[in-house]
Amino acid sequence: MSTPRHHVAVLMGGPDGEHDVSLVSGAAIAEALRAIDDVHVTEHVIGRLDQADLAAIPGDVIFPALHGPWGEGGPLQHLLEVDGRPFVGCGSAAASAAMNKHQAKQVARDLGIPTADWESIPAGGVTTMAPPVVIKPVAEGSSLGVHIARSDTERDNAIAELSKHGADILVEQFVDGRELTVGILGEMALPIIEITAASGTYDYDAKYDRDDTIYTVDPDLDPATRAMVSDAALALHRAIGARHLSRVDFLLDATGPWLLEINTMPGFTSHSLLPMAAKAHGWPLPEVCRRLIELACPAHRTA
Repeated sequence: MSTPRHHVAVLMGGPDGEHDVSLVSGAAIAEALRAIDDVHVTEHVIGRLDQADLAAIPGDVIFPALHGPWGEGGPLQHLLEVDGRPFVGCGSAAASAAMNKHQAKQVARDLGIPTADWESIPAGGVTTMAPPVVIKPVAEGSSLGVHIARSDTERDNAIAELSKHGADILVEQFVDGRELTVGILGEMALPIIEITAASGTYDYDAKYDRDDTIYTVDPDLDPATRAMVSDAALALHRAIGARHLSRVDFLLDATGPWLLEINTMPGFTSHSLLPMAAKAHGWPLPEVCRRLIELACPAHRTA
């Protein structure tokens, strides 16, 4: 038997609220990598690692399948940079900028990408924005902690609830529109997907627990809108410093697309959008994972 070209350590779990989602993503990635002939895979369920913990994990390539502020938002990426081994996904600066919705929206605005007006306020702060608004943590994923407020009372109650966690809060003007997402793999925008949640809100349950969310690959869009959404996703991916992969989310109303956010380690569950878009393009999950390992290790790239 030939010696595997790579030993890939798949990290999953972590200390964030998306721990359970990460376990599913990590297991799917590990299974896909095992379908590649010259790759040896080990799975590691982790908590909040320190540098010594990371160094003790064997492997010559790291695939961190974590979601949330610590695992996706910069702290783990900083440990990986210091560790020195190739790893899938962006570095710590881009991870931090993407996880911080205020910062990501500012980058988008500087690029001329439309994004709904917003304010970033500290926990316990007061907003000047009138309803309807969306209230959410500045740095969180999977729609955790998201509230749609249609009155002053709902807005203030949502801010009070999120303030209990002591983190900064984003108050964003509500946009009533179609939800679109664009996956990026390497330097390529994958087919657009439209998400239609049966409940009307694409929240955590709609993303992971319910089976009645409708995903439409390559939805009916006019050519100008299609190009605008894909081009904006790629532009933000590059400007924020993301690499290898990301997913960029938009809302589309009668005036055009509005950026929601960018995710630098999108999910790999059965409901996840980047693998769905890649499959529609003709790349099943093992091919996606092979490409990601080769992007992390360009000296070994074969295609």
